[in-house]
Amino acid sequence: MLFIYFLLFVMIFFWGFSFIVVDIAMDFVTPLSIALYRLIIAAISMILIDLYLRKRNSKNLALISDKAINRGSERNYWLYIVLASLAGVSVYLLVIYSAISLIGPSLPVLVDCLINPILITLLSLVIFKEKLSKNKVIGFIIASFGAFLLITGGNIGVLQPNSPNFLGYILALLAPLMWSFYTIAIKKVKQFDSSRTDFQNLKIISIFGCVEFFILVIITGQLSIFLNNFLNIVVFLCALYLGLGAFVIGYYIWSYSLKKLKSSSVASFLYLQPFITLILSILFQRNDVIGLWNIIGGLIVMVALVIINYKKQELTTQNSSEAKG
Repeated sequence: MLFIYFLLFVMIFFWGFSFIVVDIAMDFVTPLSIALYRLIIAAISMILIDLYLRKRNSKNLALISDKAINRGSERNYWLYIVLASLAGVSVYLLVIYSAISLIGPSLPVLVDCLINPILITLLSLVIFKEKLSKNKVIGFIIASFGAFLLITGGNIGVLQPNSPNFLGYILALLAPLMWSFYTIAIKKVKQFDSSRTDFQNLKIISIFGCVEFFILVIITGQLSIFLNNFLNIVVFLCALYLGLGAFVIGYYIWSYSLKKLKSSSVASFLYLQPFITLILSILFQRNDVIGLWNIIGGLIVMVALVIINYKKQELTTQNSSEAKG
């Protein structure tokens, strides 16, 4: 049991440090380039792992594949795969990496990790017709106040268009919204094809993300930046950490832990992530706009999340964390 908790701390460190690594990489390349480097490494790693698993379990996988064909709607499955890759990979990584480049790593990850579960719960209420309990109402009221402090630091002026960090704050707000759409899309993916594992779905999504980012790099005229830094050792190490460490290893630890512990217990570790990022940001002396009131707002949101999820919200929390970092 202690070993599993140790692995969870390793996972949270991987994910928390990943935002610092992104900030370091962007001293050399653009957000689009580092995201594409990361996805290429992640996709290649997951393809190789999946080929190994398929070879080892070829008979079982063949049986599963036959069942999948009989069950149905491949068109809807691939539609939601594309939506998931756009919301949870392409647009998500673009906006959060851009936010980090503008206002530093700590505030975007704090907003992303803490606002995310609230948005997912709200979307689930609308899309999946989940019931709004008394706990949720109280939690949302407290969360609204905490979110205001978390995002603005008590100064509404930062959200005015003439604010120097206006674009960074807007992008930081867009990131959890995109991840919420991804979570809903991935739940739909599982409804249309439950035969594929979470790992296989994530592999497919990462491949789609590679293609989408490559197109974005070409359209925005950044292909030369991507190619010129292909052999940059700092960028390569950052991409290796993000693709293999945060993405593949982090996801494996997450999945393994869910088999050994309750999903609510595993998910509770995610609340440590933004504070690990903050500590590491200070240690590595990265430029940040985060202040005391932002942190207090984050703590208030954490209290609200506990109230909202007091009875059962395990499925929402579990899905909101896939592929993070």
